Amino acid sequence: MNAHLLHEDTYGSVIEYADDGYLETRWYDGSDSFTTQSFNDRCVLFADLVERSGHTKVLIDAVQFGMNAEDLDVEFRDTQVTPRLNAAGLEKIALVVPADFPPVGLPPAPEGPADFPTAFFATRAAARAWLDA
Repeated sequence: MNAHLLHEDTYGSVIEYADDGYLETRWYDGSDSFTTQSFNDRCVLFADLVERSGHTKVLIDAVQFGMNAEDLDVEFRDTQVTPRLNAAGLEKIALVVPADFPPVGLPPAPEGPADFPTAFFATRAAARAWLDA
């Protein structure tokens, strides 16, 4: 597995696994200090990295994600980020979340205007298996 760190800050890292054909966002404990604006900025950075990489699969390790969900700007995601991911040809997003997170186990489905499905998993192994399928 050839991992290449593309970005790292207090909130987390973005890692490219070129041999496996995907990008990973790994959130750190510092993500609990995100503001709506700083999270939106990070989403734009992520869209930039997806566009530049050409990868069509994404793994998001959100086990340590600490931002308050009420502060997420879904409209910004849907109008400024998701269209860029669609245009980049993204095919799948797999999120690794705590096992008690409600969407774990539900069928993969697009979120908002996404042309690609998002699926939620309790383990990294399950998320990778779905990305590789």
